[in-house]
Amino acid sequence: MKRSKHFGLLTTAGALTLLLAACQGGNTTDSGSQESNSNENITESFTQTVVNDADAIEGGTLDVAVASDTQFVGLFSETYYTDAYDNYYMTPSHEPIFSNDDDFVITDDGVATLELDEENNTATVTLTKEPVWSDGEPVTSEDLAYPYEVIGHPDYTGIRYDSTYSNIVGMDEYHAGTADTISGLTIVDDKTIQITFKEMNPNMLQLSGGINASAMPKHVFESIPVADQEQSDAVRTNPVTFGPYYMSSIVTGESVEYLPNEYYYQGTPKLDKLVFTNVSTSSIVESLNSKTYDLVYSMPTDNYPDYSETDGYQMLGREQMAYTYIGFKLGTYDTETGENITDPNAKMSNVNLRQAMGYAVDNDAIGERFYHGLRSGASTLIPPVFQTLHDSSITGYTYDPDKANELLDEAGYVDVDDDGIREDPDGEKLTINFASMSGGETAQPLADYYIQQWEAVGLDVELTSGRLIDFQAFYDRLENDDTEIDVFQGAWNTGTAPSPAGLYGRTAAFNYTRFTSDENDELLAAIDSQASFDDDARVDAYSAWQEYMVEQAVVIPTLYRNEILPVSNRVKSYTWNYNETEDYFTMELTSETRD
Repeated sequence: MKRSKHFGLLTTAGALTLLLAACQGGNTTDSGSQESNSNENITESFTQTVVNDADAIEGGTLDVAVASDTQFVGLFSETYYTDAYDNYYMTPSHEPIFSNDDDFVITDDGVATLELDEENNTATVTLTKEPVWSDGEPVTSEDLAYPYEVIGHPDYTGIRYDSTYSNIVGMDEYHAGTADTISGLTIVDDKTIQITFKEMNPNMLQLSGGINASAMPKHVFESIPVADQEQSDAVRTNPVTFGPYYMSSIVTGESVEYLPNEYYYQGTPKLDKLVFTNVSTSSIVESLNSKTYDLVYSMPTDNYPDYSETDGYQMLGREQMAYTYIGFKLGTYDTETGENITDPNAKMSNVNLRQAMGYAVDNDAIGERFYHGLRSGASTLIPPVFQTLHDSSITGYTYDPDKANELLDEAGYVDVDDDGIREDPDGEKLTINFASMSGGETAQPLADYYIQQWEAVGLDVELTSGRLIDFQAFYDRLENDDTEIDVFQGAWNTGTAPSPAGLYGRTAAFNYTRFTSDENDELLAAIDSQASFDDDARVDAYSAWQEYMVEQAVVIPTLYRNEILPVSNRVKSYTWNYNETEDYFTMELTSETRD
């Protein structure tokens, strides 16, 4: 990728829910240091590349499982999808326009290149290869520009419009419906578009860091009103893509079949067909034992010993660009203004209360004893896979029940009626509603453990609706600011661009806590400012924001994660990287059956 100045690499990729019976709730442990060593040893033993020296057969069908306890939504568009499960299904078919190196910095090897001009605040995207849509139409600059026109449109129903798009010159007017075009978006020729920004920032150098990394077939969508696109066949049942395979048959919520894209610009892929199937987490280990699938995405890690040495499979592993967290509902999202509105009188508005709930749980012990070293206690909202930007000097919220009790006492949360449960500072009954997702063997015990630990410091916490919530319903309730949720346990995949503005900014729909402040605005702006093109300034900006969010405790990271991908021994020529589309192009099989 071309730029006007040198920019040092800042991120490094790794090799983006439990009555805790084994952890005695009232006792402190030294599991933090033990967990660190265990986690390091386990991850060092993993590889991301399949080892298979056998000769490949011609063609064959690859069977892939996506382990999930809910049906997939089926929004097969980079412009509209909202969860990781749909993204798994898009991997063989939806190719990004940019390539990237191991640090997720955009390179010149994809179908398009990126050139940033910091002096003139422009980004130029140019098609340098000849990609063709799966319906035979060539990919053009119109298709590069169209995602901006859809996401910025007043009738857009997705959730991707945020500060990265409003930063484009003329986008505010277009989004408000007062302009028919985006003045800062120019189609230069059939291969090139130019985008003019109000401000440039170094996140733009990263894949998905402010420059849209996908194309959208305008010839397919332009006849569909933007308000209707999300529910259209073009998104849900017949997506047109330019990856090595295309989705030939979709059984909504259950499975997707793929056939080779005869128009793929690199040639014909090796396999005859792919089949991706939704499989419950409770039966996925049995499916491995019976050798039903060649790959398994989203493999549960809580029961890793049950499948770690399954005959006929290699276990690939990598550090995730992800973290699990506890979030506190502090307001609502105003759909009219597109801003998060913090309520100073929200039940969880007291910072001491939030901090105390962070100190009351032992996440190091959870990671070590229930995730077998594949998860570890988290400290900040920038995971350590981004080694330069993660501030390792910040300890975050380690287990300290004495500190939790002290904070609650100071804030006036005291037990008025001597029943062992604290009332609020006004002496009124305090019941905190906690939302957590269903799924996997540890989901219920983990939720029970958190409730138990919070009760141990005198807080009455109950599950929202009295039970765990299905994945889709959980996020629907968060997005709609359900008043029955005060605290929730979620997880984020940060993606390849670590800037937190898209998750925690004033206009970010993903900011489920609805926390805003002038200081947060300033710290996020510093991360994405032109000044942060300087390496040291960028690191300082990230550290300052991480420290601030620890102090505010509106989101408390609980666990960093590693992930496992079981791969059948008959798979050849495959590497589990963070841009797998091209690996599906080269993938082969060495046997007709899984032995």
